[in-house]
Amino acid sequence: MDGIFDQNSIAATERGIRWLGEAGLRPTRQRVALAALLVGDGRNRHATAEGLYAACLACGERVSLATVYNTLRAFCEAGLLQEVTVDATRSYFDTRLDDHPHFYWEDTAELTDAPSEELQIARLPAPPPGTEVARVDVVIRLRRG
Repeated sequence: MDGIFDQNSIAATERGIRWLGEAGLRPTRQRVALAALLVGDGRNRHATAEGLYAACLACGERVSLATVYNTLRAFCEAGLLQEVTVDATRSYFDTRLDDHPHFYWEDTAELTDAPSEELQIARLPAPPPGTEVARVDVVIRLRRG
């Protein structure tokens, strides 16, 4: 599950509009609706496009799944979200922008933050000539035993 989405307040809508404005994005109806769902309560979350689409429908917002995907990509390009890919078929969009590891719960397909202070990466391989490491994504897959 993607967490509890709540856009049913003026405060959530206003927070979404401010979030878009910080990135210089025009606050279209659909962008504002998605922004309110993502950041309206001020909490960080890991959303899938499908979960966000379902939340939009539940709120009575008319939007296509393709529009949700396109808007999420635009939010990533504007620096509002970061995409966390857990496999070839599943991506999450994270509202928390600092570098941090994640737990991926295989039985529930949930992505949660892992404690950054416990992660230690001693050494990375040297990047190929003419390149530099842009970032390191850490997704720790968990299975309940």
